[in-house]
Amino acid sequence: MYETLSHFAQTGGMLYFVAIFVAVLAYALWPRNQKRFDEAAQLPLNDREPGDE
Repeated sequence: MYETLSHFAQTGGMLYFVAIFVAVLAYALWPRNQKRFDEAAQLPLNDREPGDE
């Protein structure tokens, strides 16, 4: 009984985390989000302080 439940939990957990990984990867690589990530990548290089116009 314990081995069956353990096997099910390990397999289910692995599938769950793989599904989450694929979802995060798809979100990060989705073309619509490219501008947002490009802007975020440039933030450390921006010389302006928040509130400067």
